Amino acid sequence: MAIFAAILTNQNKLQDSKKRKACLTQLGIMKQIAVIGAGTMGNGIAHVFAMKGYSVALTDVSEKALEKAIATIGKNLDRMIAKEKISEADKTDTLNRIKTFTKIAEGVEGVDLVVEAATENIDLKLRIFEEIDEHAPANAILASNTSSISITRIAAVTKRPDKVIGMHFMNPVPVMKLVEVIRGYSTTDEVTNLVMETSRNLGKIPVEANDYPGFVSNRILIPMINEAIYTLHEGVAGVEAIDTVMKLGMAHPMGPLQLADFIGLDVCLAICRVLYDGFGNPKYAPCPLLVNMVTAGKLGRKSGEGFYTYTPGSKEIKVSASFQ
Repeated sequence: MAIFAAILTNQNKLQDSKKRKACLTQLGIMKQIAVIGAGTMGNGIAHVFAMKGYSVALTDVSEKALEKAIATIGKNLDRMIAKEKISEADKTDTLNRIKTFTKIAEGVEGVDLVVEAATENIDLKLRIFEEIDEHAPANAILASNTSSISITRIAAVTKRPDKVIGMHFMNPVPVMKLVEVIRGYSTTDEVTNLVMETSRNLGKIPVEANDYPGFVSNRILIPMINEAIYTLHEGVAGVEAIDTVMKLGMAHPMGPLQLADFIGLDVCLAICRVLYDGFGNPKYAPCPLLVNMVTAGKLGRKSGEGFYTYTPGSKEIKVSASFQ
């Protein structure tokens, strides 16, 4: 029995090795990448692909957003130079690999992989995927960086649901190692394996998940954040007290309220609603305080105020006057 088990183990290892070699063969072809959306996630995704030698077409409807994205990538590369992780030549090569476009049809021409990183809005994403599908090469893989929206639903508006997949990077993309790879209902094994291997080629650690609301990361994280907001809303404790308990008691590097500010309260609310609509379970209902803050434009770091206040150019944060 032990000999038989050893033979099976060796056969499985050989099959896995063949799969990885096949993926690496395809990976040599997958050198043209399109990134749709030049915001925080989009410019980070463009950064990591370009750093690893891929040619990147970064597309956004806003020329200003594209200029800001390239400037941000440049600053992040400068930090890496200061830490002696890369050279000036590496920076120049990375930036030269990124081209910018304002039209999807131009940005996806001739690419092997498209990674959509637009705002977390289902209607917007569906429109974008319809357009990508129309103009991208027939063999191109279409990935979404969505943090919660159904990959199966996105795939349904395309003519290639077997080639649609989730590729959920974490923020900040150049630093965070995880990529959550989400299989839609029709996503093939070949596409999944190739995206997993591509993620590894970026120096990331991919984790495969099936397509259910919130996937793994946000199905766990967002309810915790929402519960922290309820804890504040119900007067159990203040902002700093809640975050301190989670940092010192649970060894979290950042408290849930500060993390919500970092993610963006509008994004947290959108994911809460995806979970609530997807499961129909009242435990996922967004806290009224979260809804009110988003309505009032208090979105966290991006707006300058959420549970804390943020001063441009300063790392100092203070609890918002609304919660003192």
